[in-house]
Amino acid sequence: MNLDQIIQGCQKGRLQAQEQLYRLFAPKLFSVCLKYSRNYADAEDNLQDGFIVIFNKIGQFQFKGSFEGWAKRVMVNNILQKYRTEGIFEIVSENMPDEAEVEIETEEVSMEFLVSIIQQLPDRYRMVFSLYVIDGYSHKEIAEMLNITDGTSKSNLARARMILKDKIEAQQGRIIPSANE
Repeated sequence: MNLDQIIQGCQKGRLQAQEQLYRLFAPKLFSVCLKYSRNYADAEDNLQDGFIVIFNKIGQFQFKGSFEGWAKRVMVNNILQKYRTEGIFEIVSENMPDEAEVEIETEEVSMEFLVSIIQQLPDRYRMVFSLYVIDGYSHKEIAEMLNITDGTSKSNLARARMILKDKIEAQQGRIIPSANE
């Protein structure tokens, strides 16, 4: 079965088609969940919850554009909605210069370390960082998605970058001395 046939089967509620769709997209969508979740277990929960929403809303997919893009957006929106209901976006103003640029040297850092420190960011910083840096949303789009101001989005991004930079520098500081011993 091709993807369109699998999607049509899901739209008709066929369990075999749902299983096939899950097997096809779970690895890609799990990586999305990891970017937005606090830890691995939360990412697993978000993946399962997100697929339930995908299966419930698959009738809205009209075969225009990429199904993967549509599913990713459903997954991200589901995670953001979860965090909105938990109230993690209550703080809406911080005094940081707009678009403060922070240079992060990542050549000597593993991907696993980067994912782990992104997951350690406070929720609102992780969300803005992932939406802006990884997924390419504008501050205006992020502000609308999270019901915050553009300035808060920019401030949260700058704070996230500063935290990540500090953690990377601390990790690199530990690597460099031991390499010289």
